[in-house]
Amino acid sequence: MCDRPGRTSRGEAPTAREATRVSTDPKLVIAARAALELRAGEVVNLGIGIPNLIPSLLGPDTDVYLHTENGLLGVGPRPSEAELDADLIDAAKRPVTALPGASYFDSAESFAMIRGGHVDVAVLGALQVSGGGDIANWAVPGKDVLGVGGAMDLVVGARRVIVTMTATSSSGEPKLVGECTYPLTAPAAADVVITDLGVFRFRPEGLVLTELLGDATLHAVAAVTAAPYAVDLDGVGV
Repeated sequence: MCDRPGRTSRGEAPTAREATRVSTDPKLVIAARAALELRAGEVVNLGIGIPNLIPSLLGPDTDVYLHTENGLLGVGPRPSEAELDADLIDAAKRPVTALPGASYFDSAESFAMIRGGHVDVAVLGALQVSGGGDIANWAVPGKDVLGVGGAMDLVVGARRVIVTMTATSSSGEPKLVGECTYPLTAPAAADVVITDLGVFRFRPEGLVLTELLGDATLHAVAAVTAAPYAVDLDGVGV
């Protein structure tokens, strides 16, 4: 593999820190808060959905290296119409750019990188996360299944797993649950869960709410969280 590619660039988009405070779009708030979890030098794989909002929120000095499992390390921001290249897409089949120094590879090598522990962070969505960190993100019983994709490999191969999801489903059911009722992607795989209401971390003592987002209150979080958790709002902040 060549030297790590140049850093990401956000152009004139709001920074992640700004977006967590001013946005009224819950998905953008989640993505912005997740972006603040990323550390300089990390190789980061972004899943489909909310995680795909992160590239536009990364500041010009954010030295993270975005990986897409269909074969590119060094994913840049979304292209303008003039930059559009139909051969450059991410795993969600959306157009991307490649930064200077980017590396291309086939799917087998990409998954060898994932399974070999060369991806530092996986950011992905989920349908359910249990109080023990189990993740279910690929199938709803009784509905069409498109396939798990690379999620099973990513959540066990990445060194840190950040789950980004709304606190409730479209029908109002909690997504943080005592036990997952949907097919598992992997057990005890989540490190951090970021919802539109707050940030949860898995610690040795269990699930802990460490931060409230926006105008969320402890009562609002409790009302839509079915998993047992502790509260430590002095633990980790933005």
